[in-house]
Amino acid sequence: MSILSLISVILHSKRRTMSNAINQKLSLLSSVTFDHRRSRFNFFSKSTKFNGQKLSFAKCKFPLRTSRSFRLLPRAVLAIDPASEKQVAGKFSLDGNIELQVVVSAPSTGSVRQIDIHVADNNDSLVLHWGAIQDRKGGWVLPSHRPDGTINFQNEALRTPLKKLGSNCCLKIEIQDPAIQAIDFLLYDEARNKWIKNNGDNFSVALPSTEQSFTNVSIPEHPVQTDAHETRDTSHEEVKSNVAKQMENKSYVIGRTIQRMNRDLMQILNKHTLNHVEDGTPKDPKAPTAVELYAKSKEELGCHVLIKKVYKLADKELLVLVTKPEGKINAHLVTDFKEPLTLHWSLSKNAGEWLAPPENLLPPGSVLLDKAAETKFTICSAIDPSHQVQSFELEIDEGSFIGMPFVLVSGGNWMKNGSSDFYIDFNYKAKQVAKKDTGDGKGTAKALLDKIADLESEAQKSFMHRFNIAADLMDEAKDAGTLGLAGMLVWMRFMATRQLIWNKNYNVKPREISQAQNRLTDLLQNTYASHPQYREFLRMILSTVGRGGEGDVGQRIRDEILVIQRNNDCEGGMMEEWHQKLHNNTSPDDVIICQALIDYLRSDLDKSVYWKTLNDNGITKERLLSYDRAIHSEPNLRGDQKDGLLRDLGSYMRTLKAVHSGADLESAISNCLGYNAEGQGFMVGVQVNPVSGLSSALSDKLRFVGEHLEDKNVEALVEGLLEARQELRPSLLRPNDRLKDLLFLDIALDSTLRTAIEKGYEELNNAGPEKIMHYITLVLENLALSSDDNGDFIYCFKSWNHAIDMCKNNNDSWALYSKSVLDRTRLALASKAEGFHQVLQPAAEYLGSQLEVEQWAMDIFTEEIIRAGSAASLSTILNRLDPVLRKVANLGSWQVISPVDAVGYVTVVDELLSVQNKSYDRPTILVARRVKGEEEIPDGTVAVLTPDMPDVLSHVSVRARNCKVCFATCFDQNILDDLQAKQGKLLHLKPTSADVVYSELKESELADSKSSNTKGDDTPPGISLVEKKFCGRYAISSDEFSSEMVGAKSRNISHLKGKVPSWIGIPASVALPFGVFENVLADDSNQKVAEKLMTLKKKLGEGDINTLGEIRETVLELAAPSQLVEELKTKMKSSGMPWPGDDGEKRWEQAWTAIKKVWASKWNERAYVSTKKVKLDHDYLCMAVLVQQIINADYAFVIHTTNPSSGDSSEIYAEVVKGLGETLVGAYPGRALSFITKKNNLSSPQVMGYPSKPIGLYICPTMIFRSDSNGEDLEGYAGAGLYDSVPMDEEEKVILDYTTDPLVVDGNFRQSILSSIARAGMEIEKLYGSPQDIEGVVKDGKLFVVQTRPQM
Repeated sequence: MSILSLISVILHSKRRTMSNAINQKLSLLSSVTFDHRRSRFNFFSKSTKFNGQKLSFAKCKFPLRTSRSFRLLPRAVLAIDPASEKQVAGKFSLDGNIELQVVVSAPSTGSVRQIDIHVADNNDSLVLHWGAIQDRKGGWVLPSHRPDGTINFQNEALRTPLKKLGSNCCLKIEIQDPAIQAIDFLLYDEARNKWIKNNGDNFSVALPSTEQSFTNVSIPEHPVQTDAHETRDTSHEEVKSNVAKQMENKSYVIGRTIQRMNRDLMQILNKHTLNHVEDGTPKDPKAPTAVELYAKSKEELGCHVLIKKVYKLADKELLVLVTKPEGKINAHLVTDFKEPLTLHWSLSKNAGEWLAPPENLLPPGSVLLDKAAETKFTICSAIDPSHQVQSFELEIDEGSFIGMPFVLVSGGNWMKNGSSDFYIDFNYKAKQVAKKDTGDGKGTAKALLDKIADLESEAQKSFMHRFNIAADLMDEAKDAGTLGLAGMLVWMRFMATRQLIWNKNYNVKPREISQAQNRLTDLLQNTYASHPQYREFLRMILSTVGRGGEGDVGQRIRDEILVIQRNNDCEGGMMEEWHQKLHNNTSPDDVIICQALIDYLRSDLDKSVYWKTLNDNGITKERLLSYDRAIHSEPNLRGDQKDGLLRDLGSYMRTLKAVHSGADLESAISNCLGYNAEGQGFMVGVQVNPVSGLSSALSDKLRFVGEHLEDKNVEALVEGLLEARQELRPSLLRPNDRLKDLLFLDIALDSTLRTAIEKGYEELNNAGPEKIMHYITLVLENLALSSDDNGDFIYCFKSWNHAIDMCKNNNDSWALYSKSVLDRTRLALASKAEGFHQVLQPAAEYLGSQLEVEQWAMDIFTEEIIRAGSAASLSTILNRLDPVLRKVANLGSWQVISPVDAVGYVTVVDELLSVQNKSYDRPTILVARRVKGEEEIPDGTVAVLTPDMPDVLSHVSVRARNCKVCFATCFDQNILDDLQAKQGKLLHLKPTSADVVYSELKESELADSKSSNTKGDDTPPGISLVEKKFCGRYAISSDEFSSEMVGAKSRNISHLKGKVPSWIGIPASVALPFGVFENVLADDSNQKVAEKLMTLKKKLGEGDINTLGEIRETVLELAAPSQLVEELKTKMKSSGMPWPGDDGEKRWEQAWTAIKKVWASKWNERAYVSTKKVKLDHDYLCMAVLVQQIINADYAFVIHTTNPSSGDSSEIYAEVVKGLGETLVGAYPGRALSFITKKNNLSSPQVMGYPSKPIGLYICPTMIFRSDSNGEDLEGYAGAGLYDSVPMDEEEKVILDYTTDPLVVDGNFRQSILSSIARAGMEIEKLYGSPQDIEGVVKDGKLFVVQTRPQM
């Protein structure tokens, strides 16, 4: 039996909830040929029955080997009682009074066996030196599933350290492989370099047997190295596979679960990120070619260009340029071909004909033939010899002919367009699309997309044309980077979803389609190998294209349908119409038609089943009639034809899939593992050799997948699919001339896994949280295997495994911790979706408009890309787990950041940032989908409700509390949906510290509500700034800080020195006082800058807010007076701070630029608008600069010594992040670790939330220049955070792994650090006598406070 018979894969299309249009357009076509996202497969099926939307299978019964009974030789073996579920296998006295005890758990059928080893000794240097036994005649085998800390000792044994547990040392070993019958071991004391044996021999433990099933799959050990596809003249009805015979020679034990390898997922870490700022133009624009220069010269004459197309002639080009002067058609053919070239051409009045051109149209020197003419190309002179071209020109009257077919002749060789004649369509009309529809192409590879749009009329002739054009454009797409390949993906997916015409008035042979596919997929394969940063997009492009293939693979589509008709006496009716369609232009629709015929035959010739299969997969009567060779008839077959047709159509399906369904699991496995069909029958034999270099374990795992595809419980299947992908992955990273076969296999495995996860949703309905979390890890692993930038997914995966361990161990905080991991996972998914949207959606909208794609298909393009992947499945599972975690952790549906009663009208916005400068004329409750944390709250706003998670101490949170605005995060999507549905309604919000109750009000009740005051009404009157003067010094030390020279930030840090306990570090500081900026601006060296700045400030005063950016750029042009440099250098060195200039002039320039950026932040848009709202005189705002040495922190924290959410002065509230504090006070997504502690019990901090921020910031030893204005701490106006603090060097963004962070995983460390932070807050509050807002860092366990201010 061939591998194709052994591994018969039938697709099951599982519907998602989406528009009817999507259902009709995608389904089976998308699953088999292009998208594969809904596929469901079954190996080893010998019959199938189609019932509604589900394919059911009758499985073949394969003989299973049974395990041999095994008895150990008598040799001090620890015996176990098989009737006992868990039993002490034996006790042994070792040296002295030390006792060794071994406990073995006897499993239920198919489960993991467990060995517990206990040594009554607290020696922490004991190591187990061990191996497993499968056959006493053989040596030790080394199980792949091993305890943590195990090392491989010279590939001969495993060494695992025993762990101390009280006065004992312990070790647990799990044996997953049912073929293992015993383990042997010795103990080794590393400290004493001593072996501990069992009376001079090994200890040996026999294991209880499990039900075992043996499969016989392997890749041929010594494949014959011949071409991938070799046609052989063999025939037979029951095909036998050479590979299958070899499979019998090897066994691999698989129970109900697959043995998961103990892999380090960090080994698959990729860091190739999407570059969202690319403009899609080649980074090194190529010089125009000779034919491009020629085309440009003609276009500059002003004639209307009707057609402009470039064909490849090996490494040369042929340009076809058709222009349309008044009443005429001019055809120009231009090439940089160097050899003499002759054009063999004619004209046509009807499609497909060759007519000899009239003599009056012949160019000089032409020779008139029977139905054509021949004309030599004319050499065009050029100043640069490299730009020399040959050309042919023809002018005819408009409307006299419809086209011009031609071929080229050089040196007796005929050159055609692939296997077809070239053809110029004089009736071509370029699509005219309104500019408002196409936009300007910003954010796309516009030049490439314009070219695709121009070539679409040619591409829609047939798949051969489309794939060849796509291959021609691949170099340009690569040169345009991410956006170029995004454009190719958009185009190919529009094709795949039938938004573009597949065939139009063109007869093409199947083998020509196959060859074109092969050419394109070869280019995609090569790009995958050479450009790893684009691999994710290249995989998606491949999934829209069939595999293709050289030789007779495509031609077999034509040949075999004739044999089917002849052998089964069905040469008329629908079968003949389908035959004609296949001969004219085969397409992926043929896979569906073939399946519909098979289902029709299996249903005892029920035509409704035939139509159901077609309609369920997007093929209607209208579509059948739209083919160039239309299918008018229904199948009308006889019962006596059934068996033969089922056999032959089943074989024919393999041929169709080989061309159209590269990522179909059956053909993908067959192409990689190889097969050799022999025997008799109408099918011509085909030999496909295995891909070289594949591990034998891969075929074992693929067999396991096949055996479990129909399992109701999908967990084993999903794990098997992941094991197969992990086993395959190293081969995807190595050079291989058949890399695309491996890629198609990986895509098919990915697709099958997604479908299995969806099938498992029902299983999760009644599952506990531990099971759901396990499923989350499986989907995350799959996402990581498919993503270019997968670091966040991998660290989420590790965190979920830690959460599972916490849950198993009944840790009180498991749900709270898991909620933080869930939040981070959602952020990772959102980041992935946003990245796709930024890159793909502009291209979909621009190209879709040009190609007149249906609007709905453009609107949901990126959404459907995301739905097609594992991300959608993961999101669904997270949504199921979220309410469970919130309930267990007592989190409720809300986090209330500012608990203020509010009455207002609901307005739904996408992001708060987009409306921060707006003024609402009535009290408004904003429901904002996104809130980053650094926004302003618009005037007229009484509440902000969001599903986003800004930190409680973020700028927007502080602003809300200061302005008495209700601010809360909603975790319940149902509540959020209800609030959004109340757009325009008047609501009354009543928040508590942990909940928000809302109700609708009538208009008449608004006036009675005291909470209808809008933001801004509570701002105290009389806030003003006092202008500061230059004190005559450019730099001052911390003991000189005063209110006339620096702001509160600098004064407060100076006040702390010498007054706080020594365990609280205070960094050394100097400052550039008030007035330095104005004095530098007045310096003679900066006269031009001052004049420019004055002009810009005048425009700003007139209301042109767009000048703010120009002002900031102008400030950066300032030169530093020499006196400033000398004074700052002196003050820094005298304060024990390093002087940047000592490391070179470049370092000083970096410092000077940072200082200027602080000054320039006076004109930040948010800061400027904020001062105007409270009517502060912006000209009076003065900026001092506090200079400090950065402490490269392990952690950064912010303390509020009165709980800001509840107002409880007996509680301290603080938030902590890894790395620098900018992720805490800036607009970085995710939550910090938050905790509260009672002031009378500082040693018992209570964690309120674990961290979910994916990014930490780190920096080299350097300086930071902090803004310190006279407007940051005015009473009633919180100016903190409006202005910039700028480090001299750029921070490095690091994706965080919380599973190695002791603050998260080590309770004792966490208590120590958090208690120290709380004590520091208490000390500083005592010093000032009022609630404080404190910022600081932790480095190597020591606390440093970098600033404090009154808590607002």
